[in-house]
Amino acid sequence: MTYISDTSAQDTQIEKKRNYKLYIAIAVGIVIFFTLIVPQLSIWMSGKSAVRLENIRIAEVQKGQFIRDISVQGRVVAAKRPTLYSPAQGTVTYLVTPGDTVSLGEPLASIDSPELTSLLAQEKSELTRLKTQLEREKIQVKKQDLEQENYIGKAQVALNAAKREMRRNEEGHKNQVVSDIDFQKAKDDLENAQREYRLAVKEVALLKESQKFEIKTRALELEAQQVIVSELQRQVASLSIVSPVSGIVGNLAVEQKNSVTKNQPLLSVVDLSQYEVEVNIPENYADDLALGMSAELMLNGNTYKGELIAISPEIVGGQVEGKIRFKEKNIKGLRQNQRLTSRVVLEEKNDVYYLPRGQFTESGGGRFVYVVEDDVAVKKSIKLGSKSLGQVEVISGLAMGEKVVISDLDVFKEAGSVRIVQ
Repeated sequence: MTYISDTSAQDTQIEKKRNYKLYIAIAVGIVIFFTLIVPQLSIWMSGKSAVRLENIRIAEVQKGQFIRDISVQGRVVAAKRPTLYSPAQGTVTYLVTPGDTVSLGEPLASIDSPELTSLLAQEKSELTRLKTQLEREKIQVKKQDLEQENYIGKAQVALNAAKREMRRNEEGHKNQVVSDIDFQKAKDDLENAQREYRLAVKEVALLKESQKFEIKTRALELEAQQVIVSELQRQVASLSIVSPVSGIVGNLAVEQKNSVTKNQPLLSVVDLSQYEVEVNIPENYADDLALGMSAELMLNGNTYKGELIAISPEIVGGQVEGKIRFKEKNIKGLRQNQRLTSRVVLEEKNDVYYLPRGQFTESGGGRFVYVVEDDVAVKKSIKLGSKSLGQVEVISGLAMGEKVVISDLDVFKEAGSVRIVQ
């Protein structure tokens, strides 16, 4: 019997490949089922809505110091940056250039004013004339004093002679040697001499008073002229313009050797020893501002203390302009017109309950919050007080240590209680 050989000896067994993708898909489905479906089923069975923990922010109520503040942008300016003006009409000559470092009292520019120097020379000449006139008047008074002394002397001599003649006539009249007519004549001569003497004394006194008045008038004229000359000398001296502070020269307002008018700006000097920060504060904080309020200024990662030293009395563009001065001097890294962030402290309270600031103050209107306990957020009425950059004062409704949702409360849809799921 003949057998026909088969091809089994040539066959090879093919190994069956496992479907790993299917296993992975099943595993992912189980994970999704237990992480998403099962919690939702549990919530559905309990009848409560739920919010995922990753979608909210939770913070604890704390008690301590509460600082109400605002943050504003400011611009650095020098505390002293005087602008120098021309004291008179003339031609300007600059002795410095922009950016030069100058010290207090150093000459910066000069004004050539022929009109002012000529006026000073004229007034000096008038002053000399008045001095000469006053001295001449004094000499004239001395001369008149001699004449007045002689005049009174003559009157005195005449009076003495009349008295002697009267005594002689009295003796003769008693002895009946002198007639009655001669006696009466001697008596009249004595009265006349007495009258002339009294008149001479009064006349000399009046003349002396007149002399004093003339001297005083000349002296006042001289004094007035001296004031004019002194003022002109001051103006001429001010033609040499010196630096009122130590610092650097700013921009020059006119070109070299140009003609300038009186009170025309010439140049500015910036004092770099002390800076201020000009800030614009929203008008809704205007009533809370007061001079002397403390402030903090951030520069290159460092915080510097400051003080609010000026507040504008008017509101422009919905903002109030103020100035903050650095308490420290010679701060490195400051530049003119540099932008800085500043923090102004409006109010400080101690032993106050507070929460970190969050969107709950807007979405909840500050009337309610959600307190988290055992993975359940419960709606609770509260009353908030002052707000700062990073804190919100809690007046009532919460206790220290309670956990509160401080993020947007719209996700809770004003439900009474909501479960928090991982």
